Amino acid sequence: MTSDSGVYTLKELAAMGWSPDDIKRARRSETLIPVAHGWVRSGTADQRVVAAVVAGGALSCVGALRFHQAHGSSGIWVPPGYTETHVRRSKHMKGKPRPSGPFRWCQGYGQPLPVVTAVDSIPLALNCAARCLTAEEWIATVDSVLNATDWTIPDIQAEMGRVARVVTAMFSRCDDRSQSGTESIARLRLIAAGFEVEVQPGIGTHEHADLRVGALLIECDGRAYHSDAETFRNDRRRDRMTMIDRWMTMRLTYDDVLYNWDEALEDIRAVTRSDRHRIRRDNDPRRRGNSST
Repeated sequence: MTSDSGVYTLKELAAMGWSPDDIKRARRSETLIPVAHGWVRSGTADQRVVAAVVAGGALSCVGALRFHQAHGSSGIWVPPGYTETHVRRSKHMKGKPRPSGPFRWCQGYGQPLPVVTAVDSIPLALNCAARCLTAEEWIATVDSVLNATDWTIPDIQAEMGRVARVVTAMFSRCDDRSQSGTESIARLRLIAAGFEVEVQPGIGTHEHADLRVGALLIECDGRAYHSDAETFRNDRRRDRMTMIDRWMTMRLTYDDVLYNWDEALEDIRAVTRSDRHRIRRDNDPRRRGNSST
């Protein structure tokens, strides 16, 4: 049930203990306001959810994931952009005109499932998102769901219904150890570039870095990262600790990973190439000043 959305089916209200007379009184007093056949909303209902129901469906895909992010699952990562209201329309609306507005009409793989709540569950939202997001965005989002909630891949697949081959393939690339969308995308891009990547490698006795490529530890900052004084000191302490253990650390920002990846990848390659510790002849001090004049 999506009670936090403030939009309900009459069946949901009945399951919550509302009698038909209770509902009639609430509608007369405008405590509950009709929004579509069989649907009502409270005065504080989420307006995107209301818009999705009025459009003939449920808030789904990226919209539903953002809703769950804001209502108890704050660790879910949702990629930037995708500003439309994502709606999964009821099968009963098939063939009927779609209303104008900032909507994106979403449908997951397999047979259309009935719309029974105003906001799709996380698995249903992910099924729709598999068609809307890029593969790396979707995998990063699933990583965050696995890391931040009690959902497991088998649980998600069971509620999705039919799981398409393309979705099964993406699930195989997910990793519940990744702790941010930035980290997940960096991992996927490093693997695509041919690197062997270790996720959450141990450093010291009780701590972990985000990623490791060879002797290089990579720390990925999320979009909401704020380097307050305590965080700043802890980061530098960790850098000293890893240097003592003969690791190198590279810190990547949210913008580095999402918008400046080519430059970041070149820096990683420069650090990890096999000959980086060799002295270049041009810089060999033994050769300076020895040329004949």
